[in-house]
Amino acid sequence: MIISIKEIRNFLISILIPLLVGYCSSVIANLLSGLDVSTYYSQLIKPGFAPPGYIFPIVWTILYTLMGISSYIVMKKGYDLYKVKDAMFFYWLQLILNFMWSILFFGLDLRFTSLIVIIILLVIVLIMIFKFYKINKVAAYINIPYILWLIYALFLSYFIWIINK
Repeated sequence: MIISIKEIRNFLISILIPLLVGYCSSVIANLLSGLDVSTYYSQLIKPGFAPPGYIFPIVWTILYTLMGISSYIVMKKGYDLYKVKDAMFFYWLQLILNFMWSILFFGLDLRFTSLIVIIILLVIVLIMIFKFYKINKVAAYINIPYILWLIYALFLSYFIWIINK
């Protein structure tokens, strides 16, 4: 099977988009808070189950890459199909919410608001996975680590909000 340059380009773009979303949200959060995200995180009082700050960029790089791969798989089915457009709507919506979360939590110090956003994000990602599943099971399964991380992040965000009130 020969893979065309166009397919390679589309695959790489699919991966780069979520990576850029994550990077841009960190940059904006840094600018708004006057601190880099890792410094802000280190200054918070955290629950015992909180990971060290260096874990986040590793995990998010993996998750954004998996998001990109799953979106590529779905898009290969053909954007002209309604079910693909519908699934991709939820993909883009979750990327927007993901982008907003970092800015709200780190940049604007709105921990409760970011908690609400992560709850909505979790619901949207579940819907996205369900819609991806109807198109391609692998595209859905690839996002299971994302759901698991969001559940963990939800609990972490909740306890950070409570402890740092």
